Amino acid sequence: MAHVKNHDYHILNPSLWPLAGAVFGFIMLFGGVLFMHDHGPYLLLIGFVGVLYVMYGWWAETVAENKEGDHTPVVQIGLRYGFILFITSEVMFFAAWFWSFFKHAMYPMGEMSPIVDGVWPPVGIETFDPWHLPLINTLILLCSGAAATWAHHALVHEDNREDVKMGLIISIALGAIFTVFQIYEYSHAAFGFAGNIYGASFFMATSMLSCGMKKVWSSDRLTMHLSSSFCVR
Repeated sequence: MAHVKNHDYHILNPSLWPLAGAVFGFIMLFGGVLFMHDHGPYLLLIGFVGVLYVMYGWWAETVAENKEGDHTPVVQIGLRYGFILFITSEVMFFAAWFWSFFKHAMYPMGEMSPIVDGVWPPVGIETFDPWHLPLINTLILLCSGAAATWAHHALVHEDNREDVKMGLIISIALGAIFTVFQIYEYSHAAFGFAGNIYGASFFMATSMLSCGMKKVWSSDRLTMHLSSSFCVR
């Protein structure tokens, strides 16, 4: 019979979540541009709330599919491969920014390059002391990742839901504290994003690294288990 499932794959039904995510993502991006040009944060907030709604609705459907038994071992392998590709893309993104930073640090360019090498950091750039606020932010980020790893261990090896909740709460709280400190650090930077390669590399590398590395190295396995086995029962 044509309607009988005789394979291990999950054929998805038509969904509006991808389109809604793209629309709200564009609204948030466009609103961010307007906010940076002093046109108010309202469109940015609308897009942000919309993205959160899409994330909640889409993940709720994923959990429901898991409860119905659609996530067979074959499907779970595909989910893991997809997440591995996502992690790989994140690593390549970070590598590109570190490549840019170290390239300009080792071979600084100037107005007379390549006849006369430039200086690094560029003239007029006042850098941060790495042993003050940057060190504190790094420790907070590592502790947040450790809390997420604890939650992952409690879920996979102990099936302790209370420890999972506590680990995630601690991780999110530390992430929020880190974000506040990061905003404070950026607001006191003696250089801007535009106008020099040092500022562009610094802001892009530190912001993307802080957002991504904790997610990649501490929450990747937890995310996969939450999506594929957290709500099986």
